[in-house]
Amino acid sequence: MPKRADPLTPSTVTNAKPQAKPYKMPDGRGMFLLVNPDGSKLWRWRYRRPITGTENMLALGAYPETSLRLAREKREEARALLAAGIDPGEHRKAEKAAGEERAANSFEVVAREWLGKQTWVEHYRVKVEAWMANDVYPYIGGRPVAELSAPEFLRVGRRMEERGAIESAHRVLQTCGQVMRYAIATGRADRNPVADLKGAIASPAERHHAAITDPAVLGGLLRAIEGYTGDITTRAALQLSALLFVRPGELRHAEWAEIDLDAAEWNIPAGKMKMRQPHLVPLCEQAVAILHELRPLTGRGQYVFPGGRSPRRPMSNNAINAALRRMGYGTDTMTAHGFRATARTILDEVLGYRPDFIEHQLAHAVKDPNGRAYNRTAHLPERRKMMQGWADYLDALRAGGDVVPFKRKAG
Repeated sequence: MPKRADPLTPSTVTNAKPQAKPYKMPDGRGMFLLVNPDGSKLWRWRYRRPITGTENMLALGAYPETSLRLAREKREEARALLAAGIDPGEHRKAEKAAGEERAANSFEVVAREWLGKQTWVEHYRVKVEAWMANDVYPYIGGRPVAELSAPEFLRVGRRMEERGAIESAHRVLQTCGQVMRYAIATGRADRNPVADLKGAIASPAERHHAAITDPAVLGGLLRAIEGYTGDITTRAALQLSALLFVRPGELRHAEWAEIDLDAAEWNIPAGKMKMRQPHLVPLCEQAVAILHELRPLTGRGQYVFPGGRSPRRPMSNNAINAALRRMGYGTDTMTAHGFRATARTILDEVLGYRPDFIEHQLAHAVKDPNGRAYNRTAHLPERRKMMQGWADYLDALRAGGDVVPFKRKAG
């Protein structure tokens, strides 16, 4: 009968020296320390599978990261599984597979996958990704989407609410809800707990973009723009904001490749539009003239309004608002976005254009009598006339001509 080896001690493990060939130092109950010629020391446990009785080996870790005490604890855990008829090796494989599946179906993985499929304008994509990276992933990013609950999403929103970012909190939770719907569609979750949070976060204060709707006051603004002494491209952006009343982001991201001066058209691709539908902007004579003057300055680059620091980036999103402030128009009087409200109000209430023509030109969602969305060329002849009429009206206001009084609407 072979002599039973004494159990290892911490000092014998520490002092074990490598030899020309690997050798084993037994500790008892099937566990031993394997010492390799390169000096590495690995804990191993030999056992027999519960059904087949075949011998197998289980790795328990490497020394010194796994101490003698910890290796023994792992051995006893494995022996307990074996006593219950469970193969410790197969159990480990199953745990690893489950962990990999959990990682592959974590909220962050699913969210990044969903974000990669969105066709947002770049500046909005950057904003959403920053929200998720700063306010969501650190808290629930590693959690499997199938296990997330409404209170976990609520805590995400509450953290943002407590620092005063109420509007952003609503947008972040809306994005989380979209990610969860994608998780359901791809078979990685059964329900969307974000839907249970309706009313749980304080509503943001209603925000209106300040806009001038008095024709006489608008005339003063147009004269201030004409006399603007700042950057030439910024003045052109101000002029086109008034003439075309597109969204500020659409204007500053305008590219020369989208503009056909001969046809007097600006074709904005769907990826740059809020409603994700391509939009056609008829260019009035005044807009074409401004673009012709601007082309020698920026026409060699991509953007009609390039940034001041790099021509490969568009103008700053604050450039137009900053110019308005420089001219003396405060945030409570006029904003870059306010040119849209200005045009909508005066075209309807002063000049009497059909509301559906105006809504089309504003790129709002407008449907035909059958409930289908109109295409980008709907009412194009009428919209061309309206845009030219609007430009001529602005010229008259800037020159200080008579303004048409507001009509009293029926009802």
